[in-house]
Amino acid sequence: MDQALRWRFRRASWLNVLGNLAKILVEGAIGVATGSVALLADAAHSVADLIASAVVLMWGGAGFDDPDEEHPHGHARFEPITAVVVGSAIVLMGIGLLYESTKGIYHGSALEFSYLLIAGLLFAIANMAVVYWYTVRVNDAIGSTALGALAVDCRNDIYTSTAALVGILGVWAGYPVFDPVAGGLVSVLVIGQGIQIGRENVDYIVGSAAPAEMQERVRGTLLSHSDVRGVHDLVVYYEGTELEVESHVEVDGGMSLREAHELESALIRKLRMIDGIRDAHVHLDPSGVGEWKDADEAGGRQ
Repeated sequence: MDQALRWRFRRASWLNVLGNLAKILVEGAIGVATGSVALLADAAHSVADLIASAVVLMWGGAGFDDPDEEHPHGHARFEPITAVVVGSAIVLMGIGLLYESTKGIYHGSALEFSYLLIAGLLFAIANMAVVYWYTVRVNDAIGSTALGALAVDCRNDIYTSTAALVGILGVWAGYPVFDPVAGGLVSVLVIGQGIQIGRENVDYIVGSAAPAEMQERVRGTLLSHSDVRGVHDLVVYYEGTELEVESHVEVDGGMSLREAHELESALIRKLRMIDGIRDAHVHLDPSGVGEWKDADEAGGRQ
C-alpha cells in the first residue's frame, strides 16, 4: 500500500486529535468559569470527538496494511469497524448531553452574558473549519471511511457550535433559557450524527450487497465481452469499504483450457477497472449445461 497515503492519513488523524483537544480546553475552561450549559455541551461533544479521532489514529490506518496469513483478504474491514466505534461514542455522549440540557430547561438557567462566551465559540468554529477543510482535502485522495466519519464530525461540530452561539446570543438578549435550549439542540444533532455514521458503516462490516446499479454495471461489463453467452449467480458485495465480485459466466463448451484461462483473466481485469471493486472471482461454465445444484434440487423434488 502507498506509504505516502498512509502518512497523509496519519497527519489528518493527528490534526483531528489536536483540534478537538484545543476545542475541549478552550470551551471547557470558559464553560466551567461561566456555567454555560451550551459551551459545556459543545466541549463534551468534543470529548467524544477526541476519543473517535484517537481511535481512528490508532486503528484506522490498519486498512492500509497488505493481506497477511491471519488476514488473507486484507484489512479493509478495520476502517468501518473504527467508524462504528466513532458513531457509538458520539451517540452515548449525545444522550448524556441531552439529559443535562433537559435538566437545565426544567430547572432554569441563571447564566450571565459574557463576551468570553462569544470568543470561545468563535474560536471553536474557526478551529473546526480548518480541521474539516484539511480532512476533506486529504480524504479526497484517500477515500477512507474512517476519515470520512471524522470529516462529518468536524462539519457537525461547526453546526453545533453555531447553535450554541445562537443560544449565547439569546442570553445576551435577556433570555437565559436559550443556553440549555441550545445545549439540547446540540445534543439532538450529536445523536443523529452518531446514528448516521453507525448505520452507513455496519453495511460495510456485514458484507451487504452492492447497490442495484453497481450490480447491473458488473453484469453489463461481463456480457459486453464477445465470448460471454450468459451470466448467472452474480454476487457483488462489500468486503470492508470495497466491493468484491463472484460470478459464473457461460461460454462455449468447446473452448480450450488455455482460451478459457485467457478469457477469465481478461474478465477479471475488466471488473477490477470499475471504480470501487477490489477483487473479482469468475467461474466459467459451458453454456446450456446448467449447474450441479440445479440437478440436486430437481432430484430432491422427485
